[in-house]
Amino acid sequence: MVIYPQEWTEKPFNDFMKIKRGASPRPIERYLTKSIDGVNWIKIGDAPRFGKNITSTAEKITPHGAAQSVSVYPGDFILSNSMSFGRPYILNIDGCIHDGWLRLYDFQTEANDEFLYYLLSSSYVQKQYEAFAAGSGVQNLNKEVVKKVTVHLPSLPEQEEIARTLSQFDTYIDDLAELIEKKRGIRDGALEDLIRHRTRIDGFNDEWTTVSFNQVITPKARIGWQGLKKHEYLRSGYSYLIGGTDFSHGTVSLDNIWYVTKDRYDMDANIQVSENDVLVTKDGTIGKVALVPELGKPATLNSGVFVFRTNNRLLPTFLFRVLSSSVFREFIDTLSAGSTIKHLYQKDLKNFEFEIPVDKKEQEAIAETLTAMDEEIEALEIERDKMIQIREGAMDDLLTGRVRLSV
Repeated sequence: MVIYPQEWTEKPFNDFMKIKRGASPRPIERYLTKSIDGVNWIKIGDAPRFGKNITSTAEKITPHGAAQSVSVYPGDFILSNSMSFGRPYILNIDGCIHDGWLRLYDFQTEANDEFLYYLLSSSYVQKQYEAFAAGSGVQNLNKEVVKKVTVHLPSLPEQEEIARTLSQFDTYIDDLAELIEKKRGIRDGALEDLIRHRTRIDGFNDEWTTVSFNQVITPKARIGWQGLKKHEYLRSGYSYLIGGTDFSHGTVSLDNIWYVTKDRYDMDANIQVSENDVLVTKDGTIGKVALVPELGKPATLNSGVFVFRTNNRLLPTFLFRVLSSSVFREFIDTLSAGSTIKHLYQKDLKNFEFEIPVDKKEQEAIAETLTAMDEEIEALEIERDKMIQIREGAMDDLLTGRVRLSV
């Protein structure tokens, strides 16, 4: 149980702020406009992935539509009440909100806006949302639920100092996120230049040659008669079962992976995968690519995934980069020809052609260069995630008064 400082004031949200649910004119399509007198129409897609301020909108609605909605103003909070349950944002713009948002306003006499942002984001408040929502029998966050939430407020000067301290964490996290995106852009540009040999690595001047898919690659996949039943998908077991949903940032994520028994694993040696195998989705979102990392235990393929195995002319690590580039995306686009294709067939792959260095050492050098760039990005992501965890700990300490700051 948290014991708050005696001088902090305990209050429900309803005692120091106003709360109003958004509203939408219907059908909304009738009120969308590109006119200069249009009013900002704030949707969840306008909220930043990282950061706390909404600064612009993709769409506007007519003044007549705005009259049937709920107006919001700079300095207001809006709280998502469905998809990103309870996530707060501070408005830097005016506009209108639909019924997927709650407006929180007129709190300034009791709460600093930056402090309130961290309070609304805290696990303590989020748990109250969940408890009150569960008790009310609704699955989303409504005005009555938010009104019941109780918090402890220090003096305004202490709120400001807490907010200033936590904002320093956020500034660093935002800077890291910006740097990560910049590094990804540099990596993606280098990938295109190296794979199309617009840029050559020092020391390599030998020729490149065009190869077709069947000349250098043999695809394998789970065949129909091996179709797995629902009860065979296990939460632990002898072998990983890799599906397309396990692909993440060019590798295989083990966070929510399924398992199968040894009997299922032994059924087909062709789809037993190991480190540096190249995997490609052939169903659903086709053409997603992953390079198998060191897994530490056996692994096999679920339906919907190819493993591409190369001959001695082509390194799998270089193939992975080719398939991650626009060279392969453009090939997929030619197959679809304006329509959405739902399956990548082996017969289509025979038409895929691409260039490779004749010297496999150049293939290796290209792959290693791009891997080094990936590792730099991964290190920054680890640093960002670590700092997010530290900030969460600091929030718990500062928002409960376990740690006090000099004012």
